[in-house]
Amino acid sequence: MSVKHLLPQGVNWYKANLHCHTVLSDGKHTAREIKELYQARGYSVIAFTDHRIYANHAELNDENFLAIAAMETDLNEFGNHQWSFDRIRTYHINWFDTDPNLYKEEKAHLTQPEKRYHDIESLNGYVEKMAGLGFLACYNHPYWSLQNYEDYKDLRGFWGMEIYNHGCELDGLYGYHPQAYDEMLRSGQRLFAVATDDNHNSCPPEDALCDSFGGAVMIGARELTCPAVMEALKNGHFYSTISPDGRSEGPRIEEITLEDGRLSVRCTPADKIYIKTMGRSCHRAAAAPGTTISQAQFTLTGKEGYIRVAVQDAHGRHADSNAYFLDELLSR
Repeated sequence: MSVKHLLPQGVNWYKANLHCHTVLSDGKHTAREIKELYQARGYSVIAFTDHRIYANHAELNDENFLAIAAMETDLNEFGNHQWSFDRIRTYHINWFDTDPNLYKEEKAHLTQPEKRYHDIESLNGYVEKMAGLGFLACYNHPYWSLQNYEDYKDLRGFWGMEIYNHGCELDGLYGYHPQAYDEMLRSGQRLFAVATDDNHNSCPPEDALCDSFGGAVMIGARELTCPAVMEALKNGHFYSTISPDGRSEGPRIEEITLEDGRLSVRCTPADKIYIKTMGRSCHRAAAAPGTTISQAQFTLTGKEGYIRVAVQDAHGRHADSNAYFLDELLSR
């Protein structure tokens, strides 16, 4: 059996924030200011996801930076008018445009989902419509949205969901929610895991409550162009890296390979390397006290259903791969 590389080989790796707000909605910086702020911290890609506003900041693109045309929509619960927005459930969805040159007229007049909160069939129809225009749908921050399994188990057509949202982490220490991702996977959905900032920048970069630089994805693409980066995103050629303090670098996953039922992982120095599965059983490797590990091998049983790599260091920083389903891996 040949070696299967679960992360792409022979590509460039670009750091990206796929959830960002500017002065076009409720952010405090212009798109150009965001570009400068994030480039100074090693980012190459930003998806500008202003609320209910589709925007393509192509004027910011150059050989070192790519702006992804995007937007964020919402669908709020009704019927509990005695409560403020603080108590109602809501769907927040990011939309990433895979080709801004297509359907320009339709994209200039994009609307919100029209039906009520509990009409899941209509919401899925909206997702299908947006997919037809070339958008990837990302389901955002279910914990902040006060949602549980019953709210998201019947969603369909989503490309990905947030596994970490840095703004939510600062709001209430509920930004990291891998359980919701696993629940989606266990419900039969096959989608990718995304770590984001959801930054509004109400606090300056030096402030401990600055909502930038905590959640990112590392995208493996052949070049820093819209076609190449969007193709990498569509194919899941990325992983998430998370630093809840927003000041230090999260762990990096350098390689994931599968050969003859043996899964090998290489990463930057960490405390734990776990392989999460469809069930409760995990494959585990951990460093002895006072040491670190940067690689581990695991023998798969073939009963895992899916596998995903979860790395954690001694400072509470994480790296998470996308889920890989064994039936797909074995059919390659």
